[in-house]
Formats: sequence, C-alpha cells, structure tokens
Amino acid sequence: MTEILKTPVTGPAAWKAADHQNNDNWIRYFSDAELSEITEATRRLKASGIGPEEFTREDFPLPSLSAVMDDIHEELENGRGFILLRGLNVEDYDLETLKILYWGLGTHLGDIISQNAYGDLLGYVTDFEGFQKGGYYDKGVRGHRTRAHLHPHSDSSDTVGLLCVQPAKKGGRSMICSSMAIYNAILENHPEYLECLYDGFNFDLIGKGKTAAEISDHKIPVYSYYQGWLSCRFNKRQIELGMEKAGTPLNDLQQAAVDYIRELSTHDDFLLHMDFRPGDIQLINNHCTLHARGEYEDWDDEQKKRLLLRLWLNVPNGRPLAPEFANRLNTGARGGVTKRLEVDENARPAHQ
Repeated sequence: MTEILKTPVTGPAAWKAADHQNNDNWIRYFSDAELSEITEATRRLKASGIGPEEFTREDFPLPSLSAVMDDIHEELENGRGFILLRGLNVEDYDLETLKILYWGLGTHLGDIISQNAYGDLLGYVTDFEGFQKGGYYDKGVRGHRTRAHLHPHSDSSDTVGLLCVQPAKKGGRSMICSSMAIYNAILENHPEYLECLYDGFNFDLIGKGKTAAEISDHKIPVYSYYQGWLSCRFNKRQIELGMEKAGTPLNDLQQAAVDYIRELSTHDDFLLHMDFRPGDIQLINNHCTLHARGEYEDWDDEQKKRLLLRLWLNVPNGRPLAPEFANRLNTGARGGVTKRLEVDENARPAHQ
C-alpha cells in the first residue's frame, strides 16, 4: 500500500513567497578568493585542451570551495530547496571558457545526467524554434527552446542548475514556488485529491523517451512519501497529454487535483519572483520546488540573445525515492534522457 502523508510538511522547504520576497538570504555571493580559485581551475583546464563534458571533479580542484559546496547541498536537500549564487562576471570569459567553468562547478555539485535526446549534458536554454506561446508540447517542442511562458513544473533530476549568460531584452523572469507548501494547502483544503495524486499519471515524455512519441511506461506519482521523505513531480500539460495518449484521459477528480496544483503554483502567495543577472547561478531541488519562467522579448542581434546554460544533476547520497517515482524517463532510477538524435550544429544559435 502507498503511504500517504497525513500531516503538514514542516521546516524551511515548506515556504511561501512572503518568507523570502523582502530579503536576499537565499542569495550567496562568491568571494574574490573563491572567484580566483574558480578562474585558476578553469584556466588550467582550458590550457590543457580538455573541454566540458570531458573531465571530472578531480580535474577541477576547488579546495576552499569544497566546504561551500557541502553547505549548498545541505541548503538544497534539508533547507529551503533553492539558492542563487551571484558574483561571477561572465564578461571575463568567452562562451567556450564559461562552459568549462560551469561544467567544473557542476562536477562538484553532483552527477551530471543527459537532459535531451541529443545526449547533451550541458544544455542551452534559448529560443531555438521561434514558436509562438502555447502548443509547443503538442508539437514535440520543449518549452525551454522557445520564448513562451513556462508554467511551474519540475525537471527530471534531483537538482537543476541554470547559469545566466545573457538575459532577454525584456521579460523572462524566473519564478519558483514550494511544492511542499502546496501540499500543505491540498491537505488542508482538498484532502480528497491526495489519493489520485499519489497514484500518479502517465507523463508525456515530449521527445525525451526512447522514441519521439513515448509516454512513461508506468504511472509516476505527483506526490510520493517514501522512507520519511515527501517528493513532488509535476507538469500539468505532460500529465494531461500522457493520460490522453495512454487512452485514459483524466477523470473529473484527477483534473480537479491537477488544476488545483496549477492554481496554487501561480498564486502570489506561493510564487517567488527573481530576475537573473549575467553570471547568476540558480540551483533548485526538483523534489520540493517548482520553477517557471515568464514570456520574453529577445534581441534581434544573435550575439545578444537570451542564453542560460543548464545542468541536470543527481545528488550523491540524495534522498530516497520510491521506484515508481525515481524512474521518470523509462531509463531506470534517476536515469537521464536516452540519446537517439544527432546534433545538427547548424541549428545552434550563432553565439553558440
């Protein structure tokens, strides 16, 4: 029998917007000494001719930052579930050097997994397709490859990291909310939704499966309580499309439960807004935090277009996950996206 948590989630991960919107205690600034250490490690790797995705943590030593990384892991796993690292000056590096730097930091944050069908471990969040807002999932296009508004959702890894290289001309604000605080609201106001949310849904993998039109081969819980840990996996449209493709469209209760999460996740009481500056690194625990993005207007100049570098990370000795929750992409527990496509370098934006 699936265990359902019947008491409210307590602790810093169950936060609301008012807890953080008037302070910056969720921002950590790199010190000059830390930045020098990062730059030196990056310089050595670049001089060796080794590129990103080709080296490990041992090749990118950060002796004084090791304790900082431990603190970051603690904040993500046992604290509020998110942090913003600030102070990196991206103008000091060209893009290829910045990719080495970010990959190096990533090796200290966790095990990096594939995030798309090209097998990319270091991903680009930018406007590839030029699709208008809406409809991108239906066309097999993932939202981060557009300029569209992205509703609150979680990604298929323990942690997602975003490094802002260049912000948009206008818009594109990042927004996050606590899926633990949302759970408490469901428990208080609509406990009748819990059973179907724990039972889960077939998710449309929107091109992240072994085939282009694949859905999850089992139902993935939206909320899972396992070995004392509550975890969340949510994407409204992927749930709706996945259940339609499975031949079992959402019934009235299921639709109401999914709609209620969407309603709460976009409410001002829950949603914390943050603007990315160049060099900002946002880290989010997907199991307790949902993230979103506003629609944006981009620059006409290809060299100035909005660009974030993204890592999907699994945390060493991370929280225990139920088997049906941990297998999110038909690739086993905490598995990444199956590579099935070849990269068309001509499709990359010019500044990449």
